[in-house]
Amino acid sequence: MNNLQNFPQIQTLLDDTRLQNYPHLVKAYFAKKVVKDCKKNKEFPTKHDLILKISNALNAFYKKNFKPLINATGVVIHTNLGRSIFDKESFKACEKALCSYTNLEFDLNNGKRGSRYDNVLEKLKILFECEDALIVNNNAAAVFLVLNSLAYGKEVLSSRGELVEIGGNFRIPEVIKAAGVKLNELGTSNKTHLKDYENAITKETTLILKTHKSNFTLKGFCEEVSIKDLGILAKKKRLISYYDLGSGWCGKLPCNLSLNEPEIKKLIKQCDILSFSGDKLFGSAQAGIILGKKRLIEKLRKNQLLRMLRIDKLSLIFLNESLKAYLQKDYDKIPTLKLLNDDLAHIKQKALKVQKALKFKSLLKPSKSLVGGGSLPDKTLESFVLAFEGNALKMQENFRKKGIIARVENKNLVLDFRSIREEELDTLISIINEMENLC
Repeated sequence: MNNLQNFPQIQTLLDDTRLQNYPHLVKAYFAKKVVKDCKKNKEFPTKHDLILKISNALNAFYKKNFKPLINATGVVIHTNLGRSIFDKESFKACEKALCSYTNLEFDLNNGKRGSRYDNVLEKLKILFECEDALIVNNNAAAVFLVLNSLAYGKEVLSSRGELVEIGGNFRIPEVIKAAGVKLNELGTSNKTHLKDYENAITKETTLILKTHKSNFTLKGFCEEVSIKDLGILAKKKRLISYYDLGSGWCGKLPCNLSLNEPEIKKLIKQCDILSFSGDKLFGSAQAGIILGKKRLIEKLRKNQLLRMLRIDKLSLIFLNESLKAYLQKDYDKIPTLKLLNDDLAHIKQKALKVQKALKFKSLLKPSKSLVGGGSLPDKTLESFVLAFEGNALKMQENFRKKGIIARVENKNLVLDFRSIREEELDTLISIINEMENLC
């Protein structure tokens, strides 16, 4: 082939026996795409090479499915690996409702339309001892809905030290603007005092926003105002106090993690309204959980945007199971809590079991793990790792191709057993021992 007109017809390519096992719609898409790219780049491959290019594109496409991975990074709530995972028994309990019609928005007592929130809101009110609650699809949606519902066209006070950005370029100042609210920045990036809030209040001020520094730390010459003090000030000035907690916990955390990190039940008593993510420290499905005063939650319910921000059926059913586990104090059914609370001796035991079964040499070493998921950035957990000497980056790539996500520490590839579950150990051993070499 030496010009564009000599490219074979698309149908000729599709009829090639090497592509016969692929669905017509899919292989037609990639055949057209490959031919278009070749013409654009002025490449003139033979028909044989064209088929190879199409086959490679098809193979790459079919590799893009969701796959189970072994998280050996030590980061328990790993955002890139799906954050919190779900308990198998709880998943089975959800299966009946997910695989049949259900009373999602149907009142079985009167046979009329019901609310999709009814099955979970009472559980939230009992668990957190709050007046009312609401759920949206994530905490970003929660922040937007709260500000838009309670302070639209009005002014919100926020410390400059809390105008944060989280993953996905989600910036608090941008959200405040998008919600139709005026932002009044106060204090400095490292120090904000109560008097800064007091002096900034105007006739336009409606709400005082506190944003938890859940994904970064501020150390040294710094100071911030607690939500308790802001709640007292807001009540005195007849304003609304709102705590965007981001990642909040409930139930049980190791002492070093819970230090200076009050649980949600205590914080909700100090402000008018609060929101947090369901799939971070709470260890459940993706959701934006909003707790607070009944009169304020009612305003959120009346906002037309709630329809666009509402939580979907799957997440709601999963969240319901997590709430049942919390109410029963069955924390082992919350895998995130189970991993965070895992005993150091048990972690060492897991590592030793794998080390003894591997055909490759490794070193057992103490190390430290992270919570992850934009939670507790200044705190670590004691752990044990297996370290492998050699080309760490090449090993990391080879492990990744086999579904094991590891990290590099001190120029060695390490498997951190804080985030590796007991039921994954045999699979981990099998995968590694099937490898001819690690590099």
